[in-house]
Amino acid sequence: MSIRLITALTAMFPIAAQAQSQFNLTQGVTEISQRVYDLHMTIFYICCVIGVIVFGAMFWSMIRHRKSNGRKPATFHESVKVEILWTIIPFLILIGMAIPATSTLIAMEDSSESDVTVLVTGSQWKWHYKYFDSNVEYFSLLATQRDQIENKLEKGENYLLEVDRPLVIPTDRKVRFLITSDDVIHSWWVPDFAVKKDANPGFINEAWTKVDQPGIYRGQCAELCGKDHGFMPVVVIAKEPAEYDKWLAAQEEIQRKAKEEEQRLLAMSMDMTELMDLGEQVYLGSCAACHQANGEGIPGVFPALKGSPMALNDMEGHIDIVVNGKSGTSMQAFGNQLSLRELAAVITYERNAWGNDTGETVQASDVNAYMNE
Repeated sequence: MSIRLITALTAMFPIAAQAQSQFNLTQGVTEISQRVYDLHMTIFYICCVIGVIVFGAMFWSMIRHRKSNGRKPATFHESVKVEILWTIIPFLILIGMAIPATSTLIAMEDSSESDVTVLVTGSQWKWHYKYFDSNVEYFSLLATQRDQIENKLEKGENYLLEVDRPLVIPTDRKVRFLITSDDVIHSWWVPDFAVKKDANPGFINEAWTKVDQPGIYRGQCAELCGKDHGFMPVVVIAKEPAEYDKWLAAQEEIQRKAKEEEQRLLAMSMDMTELMDLGEQVYLGSCAACHQANGEGIPGVFPALKGSPMALNDMEGHIDIVVNGKSGTSMQAFGNQLSLRELAAVITYERNAWGNDTGETVQASDVNAYMNE
């Protein structure tokens, strides 16, 4: 159904048009999302027409042929012609609906001949983006303040739909998404693109989009994936191709310098004060949600680090679990999320905070040596 016809119908029924803006399918900003929306509205109006005809005939029959009006019930039992008629008509209606639906579904799945490819990896509870054909990759985490979540501050306009590092893509280019997970099932969903794909561990699903206009588009994880499922938003910024190329080059340079700086730090040692200050920042940002700010964890759910035998005695085991995580639990691997410096600092902090006081420090070189064993 054309946009003009949909607009005309909604203009005829202003109440329905108002409801559409609040409750209807998102119209989207891409050609595919518009096709999905048009298909949805076409089938919706077909269903409306069928409903009016069926219920109209039913109520007309009930009123016109009621017993109080002196009507006598028909004596025929069945009619071959009627049976054939009400089998053929629904069949033709379904065929008419299936043709545009199949065409749209095939187009949605055609991710070939893409200009940009991004690997999207879900993990509890963040997204990781890696750009193929470049050295750019990073994690995207919820940026909403904890005080807003805990109702200590007024909630912002994009509450729970804002991140520290959004995914950036170019306009007027076909962008292919390879979607997977490194722990449980997630779902990468951006309504404006008509893209919603499950991120399954051990599998890669494909999706694509081509955005015509620059802008900021928001979504979220649409698969229940654990206690912080509601804190796993998706934010995509579409930039003009020239601006996108400039951004990508800048990101490559930043990551190149970061790797050089990391190599330089391997030859340096941080003192206890530096490690504890940085470690506390990393711990509060990445670990406190489970193990609590006081290190006491949640009994029966998340283990305490305060007084923990591992934090007090087993340094190698401590490095291993922070770097590699623990399979079958909520303890995720931070080896690919934090820098060597941050890993060293947070491990040092956990071994010396809350009265643990081992007096031991872990340096970036120690973590690097363990990771390269």
